[in-house]
Amino acid sequence: MGKTLNEIAQELKGCDKKTQIIYAFNGTGKTRLSREFKDVVQPADYEEESDRLSRDTILYYNAFTEDLFYWNNDLENDSDRKLVIQPNSFIEWIVDEQGQDQNIISHFQYYTNEKLIPTFELEEYHFVGKNGIEQKRNHVKAVNFSYQRGNDEVPEKIKISKGEESNFIWSVFYSLIENVIGILNIVEDRETDDFDDLKYIFIDDPVSSLDENHLIELAVDLGRLIKSSESNIKFIITTHNPLFYNVIHNELKSAKKYFLKKSEDGSYELKNQQDDSPFSYHLTLLEELHRAIKVGDVHKYHFNFLRNLLEKTSTFLGYKTWSDLLPEDNRKAYEARMINISSHSKYSADEMSEPNEPEKQMLQYLVEHFETDYKFHKEQS
Repeated sequence: MGKTLNEIAQELKGCDKKTQIIYAFNGTGKTRLSREFKDVVQPADYEEESDRLSRDTILYYNAFTEDLFYWNNDLENDSDRKLVIQPNSFIEWIVDEQGQDQNIISHFQYYTNEKLIPTFELEEYHFVGKNGIEQKRNHVKAVNFSYQRGNDEVPEKIKISKGEESNFIWSVFYSLIENVIGILNIVEDRETDDFDDLKYIFIDDPVSSLDENHLIELAVDLGRLIKSSESNIKFIITTHNPLFYNVIHNELKSAKKYFLKKSEDGSYELKNQQDDSPFSYHLTLLEELHRAIKVGDVHKYHFNFLRNLLEKTSTFLGYKTWSDLLPEDNRKAYEARMINISSHSKYSADEMSEPNEPEKQMLQYLVEHFETDYKFHKEQS
């Protein structure tokens, strides 16, 4: 019997483990689960203000976090391109009060390019504090990006790529939770009581636009950060990236691991994963390919699944390239078509686009050929 996302969220809340890790395919409902979980754990009488993220009980990073940032492209003059930040107290706290701007920049450059320089655009404002005394603070209006030139020329403001933008937003959030964990590790005389009621940090799909080396480093860094937490905060991490899942699995061996599966009737199943071995995602990929072909729900990202299977199998069997496992009669054509389809699946908008009927038939044929020729059959349950 399947469950609703609310019931899944209740199950996660009831777990006594410090960390829970969930693997799920794109489009399954990971982001909706993070919102559902927030609604479950947030106090019933708490009303989220428009200028802040949830501070009382939960911090969460998901696709909605990126909605706090939007581009002003300066279409008229094409010179003042900036990433505008919607007003929220977290970013002001981490940049202005905590002075974490350099840490954010360092994290961002580590995962992108050391010559790509973010510059925070601040605006001073005055307000009356709780003690009735007028105070001043800097509002973080926007972020400008430019390349370090090594000369006295004024650097040109540029619009960074979507992947770089996601990296920057993750760097802000990572610096935030790094700081919060450090504060809560202090039992007495904390510098702020803003996070004393914090119980959960929910991280939905950390940056997936990284190359494999940086993605591994991100998983290792996040694992070490979570292990450094000495307070009672619980962490929930979801991802659709099997490499990230396997690395974080090995970093956090005591964590509870799951596979979130969506059934044809729209219900969900949270399947436990074994603690003594990494996630055998190749079998899960094959199961998903069978399901998609059977019900006619094939998307372009399914070609990435098949290519991933071919790559892993070719390495295991000693072939030079994954294309050597394709049918001999038209190998180059199949390879070119698969590269063309899968290379346009970098971002979620493309991943969810619909292949045409010949492409669907080709996927079915290649899956059947793969299983038949290489005896790679999913075990029947």
